[in-house]
Amino acid sequence: MAKEIERKFLVNSDEWRKNADDGKKMRQAVIIAEADRSLRIRLIDGKKARLTLKIDCNQISRHEFEYEIPMSDAREMLRLANGSAIIKTRYEVPFKGFVWEVDVYEGSFAGLVVAEVEMKSEKDKPPLPPWVGVEVSDDRRFSNRAIAEGSLGKDWKQLVQDKLEQPAAV
Repeated sequence: MAKEIERKFLVNSDEWRKNADDGKKMRQAVIIAEADRSLRIRLIDGKKARLTLKIDCNQISRHEFEYEIPMSDAREMLRLANGSAIIKTRYEVPFKGFVWEVDVYEGSFAGLVVAEVEMKSEKDKPPLPPWVGVEVSDDRRFSNRAIAEGSLGKDWKQLVQDKLEQPAAV
């Protein structure tokens, strides 16, 4: 059983682009969602697909089971999914011993940029790059599941602006 431990932040500048890889285009949606678990389908660069089951432990940890599936199955699941499909490009950015994943959203969420850092332990204290702003790990509205379900609402840009005006995490 794999365990995902990550912290999530809003991004406050484009400085991360200097050290980013070429990125991977992703299209994903939630197939089934309950209060503490979800089943997600994700297509990556139009070449491969993964089915992922996530079961929450707490705000930054969850059990994660991920499996590659045929593209034809993935396309059909995407068509049958709940909520909207999210389209984003994910970039990997190394910073002081950790790899940050920066998601740049498209479509209805163009302008939303979120960074995640995966950790081996909940006790890890990754150094924060200067381009991350306020932490949103405990704000479920910024989970991919919630974004697909519309939890950010129509005024999401104002919400992001308000959050970015808060002091950055330390």
